Amino acid sequence: MFLEKKDFVEIEFTGKIKNGEIFDSNIKEELEKLNPEEEAKPLIICLGEGIFLKGVEDFLIGKKIGEYNIELPPENAFGLRNPSLVQVVPSKIFTSQKLNPIPGSVFNLDGRIAKVLSYSGGRVVIDFNHPLAGKYVEYTIRVLRKIDDLNEKIKALINLFFKKDLKYSLKDKELTIYVEKELLNFVLIFKDKFKELLDLELEVKESNSELHTLKTSNT
Repeated sequence: MFLEKKDFVEIEFTGKIKNGEIFDSNIKEELEKLNPEEEAKPLIICLGEGIFLKGVEDFLIGKKIGEYNIELPPENAFGLRNPSLVQVVPSKIFTSQKLNPIPGSVFNLDGRIAKVLSYSGGRVVIDFNHPLAGKYVEYTIRVLRKIDDLNEKIKALINLFFKKDLKYSLKDKELTIYVEKELLNFVLIFKDKFKELLDLELEVKESNSELHTLKTSNT
């Protein structure tokens, strides 16, 4: 059985800079070194949809279930470094928000991640490039299984998109997700994705309605 685009697969992975340090993993022994508080668990992705790293997803399409070592050049990983993304800004951008732009520190500036390279004379040099831009990377990927169950696919997408379990109900081709009122419009942003990946029409309702009829995504 060969994997195809839009197949859902469960994977274990470790990513590292080529001949260097590990930067990401969902394997317990490696994750404990990166973030001891995070729980290690397999990841479910949909191939060819940019949910994981595109270069890894493209590699797995056409492969079988099993373990693979993948080497990716920067252009197929986190991109080439763009000199124009290194910029000089006035330090008051930071000090007005009581932030200390220490070289090496990372901040979220207007939704963009920026690393401080230097700070002197009222000027801060910041880098908007991805921290791994320009790096050759290596991934060890173990494809554990292909996912065919629709409910498991729904739960996987909910976790991937919203980073938590949400209650939902499914009837024929209609998926209803129940969330707090303030999240209604945010969840609706993913309406087209549920249609594209699962061929389901998405409706979003407040979580205080019809709770007794719902399935939960952690059962």
